Amino acid sequence: HPFKVEVARSMEQRAKGLMCRQTMARDHGMLFTFDVEMPIHMWMKNTYLPLDMVFVSRAGVVTAVAANTMPFSEELISSGGPAYAVIELNAGVAEELGIAPGASVIHPAFHH
Repeated sequence: HPFKVEVARSMEQRAKGLMCRQTMARDHGMLFTFDVEMPIHMWMKNTYLPLDMVFVSRAGVVTAVAANTMPFSEELISSGGPAYAVIELNAGVAEELGIAPGASVIHPAFHH
């Protein structure tokens, strides 16, 4: 399924993410990339939208999905192991499309 994703590469872009946005089209998302595979921790501070967080390896393989995250929560959301990137989608989209560990992600940020 194709998505239009904004890419958050810099520390500033990653820190802001989708904070303060009140709407996002169903086929849009945000891709956060990091320098190396490592455990990743995200949060929902100042984020209005419930999100699915899809954790992805450097090879473009989904390693974990945190579904329906809680808006405004400061609770850490963990990748549960090493990951290279996180794709934030509207809550429910991952389940709706069958995005789960083992699924492939195609984007220039990943090495296939």
